Amino acid sequence: MHKSGSVGLSGLCQVTEHLFLSNAAAANDASQVAESNITCIINVSETKHRTTPPLDVEYIHIPIPDSPMSPLSECFDQVADKIQFYANKNGRTLVHCNAGVSRSTALCMVYLMKYHAVSLLEAHTWIKKCRPMTRPNSGFWRQLIRYESEIRGSASVHMVSSSVGDIPDIYEDESRNMTPL
Repeated sequence: MHKSGSVGLSGLCQVTEHLFLSNAAAANDASQVAESNITCIINVSETKHRTTPPLDVEYIHIPIPDSPMSPLSECFDQVADKIQFYANKNGRTLVHCNAGVSRSTALCMVYLMKYHAVSLLEAHTWIKKCRPMTRPNSGFWRQLIRYESEIRGSASVHMVSSSVGDIPDIYEDESRNMTPL
């Protein structure tokens, strides 16, 4: 179905030949960015890089908080299209947020749905293989489900009620043993 991603010691997770995912610390390491031949960095966190990216790397900052109320879907197509733009030029894009768990993983799933024609469930499985801590917040899940319904006509993941609030049905089994905060 797809090339499985890899996790290097560098902290950058390779999702596809042209897409990498990480947290802010790895994205701020110029040597790791250079070793992976990154040509575009998309920072989806409230703070900008601590260091200046190399001159030959396009840097895009999308200051969105990791909150269920944040309108991440407003940049779904923009980010997916930018990743594909660089892929078409044989470039490599690194998408990151602070922890590499919620915002950046959600945007990588959008890219896989749009340009690799996979379902949201398949995109989540793909991302989780290379970044096991993947876990978009519940608001981002709602936006991802709505996006999948718009582009595919149906949703492969659904929100369900649990003892810890509304969660995607793929987390249902693990939430059964959790207690509310």
